[in-house]
Amino acid sequence: MGKLEKINSKNIRRSKIQEFILRYLAGDRRVTHDMLTTKILEQIGIEGLSSSRRQKEIVTSTTNRLRKRGLLEFKEGFYRITKEGDRVWNEWEMSDYKIKKPKKWDGKWRIIIFDIEEKKRPKRDRVRNIFNRAGLYPLQRSVWVCPYDCEDVIGLLKQELGVYRDVLYIIADQIENDAYLRKWFELSV
Repeated sequence: MGKLEKINSKNIRRSKIQEFILRYLAGDRRVTHDMLTTKILEQIGIEGLSSSRRQKEIVTSTTNRLRKRGLLEFKEGFYRITKEGDRVWNEWEMSDYKIKKPKKWDGKWRIIIFDIEEKKRPKRDRVRNIFNRAGLYPLQRSVWVCPYDCEDVIGLLKQELGVYRDVLYIIADQIENDAYLRKWFELSV
């Protein structure tokens, strides 16, 4: 492997580890250094990202970099994500939830229905936030619509948030009185 390839591989590994750390701490979680290191090392192993013997050092140095950037804080023996860290994490997360707009609409509506119970309110709010930022239109509080294929995005959301049975993806030929939806999505009426 050439020098540039090694540098690129190292940068990818670093950014993935940063992503794992922010993802794990998202949602107002507080963890000790040992708990965080254990979870991140498990994730690194699952992803097959590092064959290094210095994995603990890599996680520690990555965590320290995130602290210096103001994305994490360490108080009273616990790590916690900061508001800035949460903002950065949301931006990274949303990059995974981009819906591709085809050149021509196929005339079908994608309807996404979710029913997430009250005790999982943070997940429910996160689903709404993701749908809103991805450009879906809210027909009702738990019913959203999109004219474009977004099955992969919904599948990713189900996996990331663990809401497999709570979210349904429907493809419909028509929605009654859909002129306002066509206007919203700038589709030919």
